[in-house]
Amino acid sequence: MGPRPQSGAQNSGPDRAVVDVSMSKRVGMISLGCPKNLVDAEVMLGQLGQGTDVTIVNDLQQADVVIVNTCGFIDAAKQESIDTILEIAGRKGRGVERLVVTGCMVQKYRGELQQAIPEIDAFVGLDHLEAIAQAVSGDVDAAPVKRKMSVRLYEDLPRVLAQGTAHAYLKVSEGCSNACTFCAIPQMRGKFRSRSVASLVREAQALQQQGVKELCLVAQDTTRYGQDLGMERGLTELVKTLLAETEFQWIRFLYAYPGSLDWSLFELMGEEKRFVSYCDIPLQHVSANVLKAMRRPGSPGEYRTMITRMREVVPDISLRTTFITGHPGEKPADFGELYDFVEWAQFDQMGAFVYSSEEFTPASKMDDLPTRKTAERRRAKLMELQQAISLRRNRARIGQTFDALISGVCEESEHLLEGRIVGQAPEIDGRLLINDGIDRLPRELPAFARVEISDAHPYDLVGAAVSTALHPAT
Repeated sequence: MGPRPQSGAQNSGPDRAVVDVSMSKRVGMISLGCPKNLVDAEVMLGQLGQGTDVTIVNDLQQADVVIVNTCGFIDAAKQESIDTILEIAGRKGRGVERLVVTGCMVQKYRGELQQAIPEIDAFVGLDHLEAIAQAVSGDVDAAPVKRKMSVRLYEDLPRVLAQGTAHAYLKVSEGCSNACTFCAIPQMRGKFRSRSVASLVREAQALQQQGVKELCLVAQDTTRYGQDLGMERGLTELVKTLLAETEFQWIRFLYAYPGSLDWSLFELMGEEKRFVSYCDIPLQHVSANVLKAMRRPGSPGEYRTMITRMREVVPDISLRTTFITGHPGEKPADFGELYDFVEWAQFDQMGAFVYSSEEFTPASKMDDLPTRKTAERRRAKLMELQQAISLRRNRARIGQTFDALISGVCEESEHLLEGRIVGQAPEIDGRLLINDGIDRLPRELPAFARVEISDAHPYDLVGAAVSTALHPAT
């Protein structure tokens, strides 16, 4: 499962915007890309709820104004963004009165988009999210994008949840100061900068008041949180504060960086049940040759030691990673080393992407690029291996009972409910399907429950609800 477009929104809390529907514009939003981008979308929706005459609609067919929040991470994401913009542009004059484009592609490609797609009425850059109301109303045709690199840090702006209340993302920092040769994110999002602990606690408490069940901490480099604030163990201290100041049953962090790991974080994970036993650490590759070309830290031996230690400190930890195939300089021997590593590591979940050459990145100027066909073949081989590993690990869960977060009715069948166990992060990992014991669950979802696993697939689990009482914290 990957990132999904999000249309419409809901605001389920005391800060719900009250608007005069008879006088308002009907606004729909499509947010593409990662959870960090989704948070930006929710901030913009929050701005629209601050005294503006708008109604946020879930059905884009009803929208007078459509906002497309773009992703510019890799070629496929950029193409999806362009295709989505063109689709909405084709509806101008046939229901859609105004098209507003926001997000990473605006930060980097505003001029090109403006020239290529004149149907776009307004642009909003990453440093001007609060200008979304003016862009929607037509008071401005374009919020200024003065620089390619974002420098703004949003700390205390309202948010409107776009995905219900099962989980919500808390963006702890913005930007990235790592120098990975293949990545264009720093060109758009700017240098790494952490939010204050106080602002994060306030936002987490507001999300809790809205009924959010799981809090997911995200950033480009989450484990570096607080270093620029002079905090020695920033993310660990932040999690401790959130555990003390909120009542979330699950707090999860995503996107660890190998060069900024703090082992006190995993010691806390092993001690505190509410800080879930899960780590998503995109390694990108393991061959020393390719890691050097990528300008990434670590080595094959160091990565093996790191994973072994994680499982020693947190025995029930679920591990997810991501790899890139076909990076410039990747030889058959390098891929063979990567393949052997995946077989050894036995990750619970893994993603793999074919290398995408991004403009103005050091990797885009490198020679010795494997063919696209070779890169895709390597990716397919890697994913085939991981699928077998994931199936084997999921089958080992049959007959066991787990805490689970049940989010609602399954999209494919009204007779099934769906949710996740701790080892499944929202949107990127598989699902838990509930086909029995549904009468034991509360009528109002999302809700936590104990679930016994009865069947397993490579990515999804099937189980029966046993009770609503979670396993007691140790």
